[in-house]
Amino acid sequence: MVGIAALAIIGPLAAAILVPFVRHRAGLVAMLGATAGLLAALTTLMRVERGDSVTTTLPGFPSLPLRLAVDPLGAVLTTVVAVVSTFVLLYAVGYMAGERDTARFFGAMSLFVAAMQALVFADDWLLLLAAWELIGLASYLLIGFWFTQPRVGAAATRAFLITRSADLGLYLGVLIIIVETGTSAMAATGAVDGSAGATAGLALLLAAAGKSAQAPLQGWLMDAMAGPTPVSALLHAATLVVAGVVLLARAFPLMSSGVLLVVGLVAGFSAVVTGLTAIAQQDLKRLLAASTSSQLGLMLLAIGAGSVPAAVFHLATHAAMKSSLFLAAGVFQHDRHATGFAELAGVGRERRLTFAAFAVAGLALAGLPPLAGFWSKDAVIAATLESPHPAPFTPLAVVASALTGVHRARAPAAVGRPARSRPQQ
Repeated sequence: MVGIAALAIIGPLAAAILVPFVRHRAGLVAMLGATAGLLAALTTLMRVERGDSVTTTLPGFPSLPLRLAVDPLGAVLTTVVAVVSTFVLLYAVGYMAGERDTARFFGAMSLFVAAMQALVFADDWLLLLAAWELIGLASYLLIGFWFTQPRVGAAATRAFLITRSADLGLYLGVLIIIVETGTSAMAATGAVDGSAGATAGLALLLAAAGKSAQAPLQGWLMDAMAGPTPVSALLHAATLVVAGVVLLARAFPLMSSGVLLVVGLVAGFSAVVTGLTAIAQQDLKRLLAASTSSQLGLMLLAIGAGSVPAAVFHLATHAAMKSSLFLAAGVFQHDRHATGFAELAGVGRERRLTFAAFAVAGLALAGLPPLAGFWSKDAVIAATLESPHPAPFTPLAVVASALTGVHRARAPAAVGRPARSRPQQ
């Protein structure tokens, strides 16, 4: 079973290795790797649903072997990553047509996916750390893909530096866990308690806040919109930013009630602040980026409330909704060569099917029943009500959810309204 699950990593990794040698077929090779990963992920999910679960040990450092685990959490997450990445890469084949150096693009995208799949299945902290670093490297390469354009290089560098600075928390947390337990196995994480456990938990929260663009480290995510739209869709839906949620879900046994309170307060505050930020945006992709920070705040708030399932449920629904929104935004951008609301006015009337999909995804993200976002947000709010700290958590969750509806209403209204007619000369 582990061999099948490992194909979810090996498929895109093999594509990343092969792409430089088949430059004119880079998109096809990337798609083949993603498809192999998708089939492996779906097979793994079906087998785990039947009750299968297994851990395997791989060669690693002396007395610190590497471990892969196939469990319910990993099976759900690998399927989310595989489904989103396959459709994003399919979209990217058309989106990147005519661009130069597409081999570099598809190679980095495949590496991005492979690293995220390794993170999902990691059952020891050293393997998770290695996958975490590869995700950071791939995101830097992809955000800066158009490095010859103004401000693109600066945006990639800012994203890299902010997330790398926060990554010091991951190094500190992992070091404390290994020193306290004598092993890097995640199964032993719950044995770390007291001041060591609290310090490790807060350090891991710092790393998660950096990757998941939580306040006050959220600014880099909107600048990351300088990359191609398929990068934005993959980054926001199933790879880089959700790594923080995966990290805290895996570290949950370590979290004391005090640390979970801090996690929930930071996440809830971030969800509200970035929701307000999204409302103030006049650029479609920057609005979607701020919205991502807000939704990630809701996921982390669910973890702070003690419900990893609610966080993963919202992660899965958000991946579908946000990837759809970004891919539609890419179509609008291609038509108008801009993402500002003023420039996009009327594009929804020209692209009616795309606009319809964009509107439905937006309604789902806003939490309109019976769409998926309603149920996942309901799970998050229910988790806050049942948590030890409903007084601060529940209002933050409700306000952040309400703000989602406000900024989601702005985007369809902006791209769907009639374009202003130009005065006759």
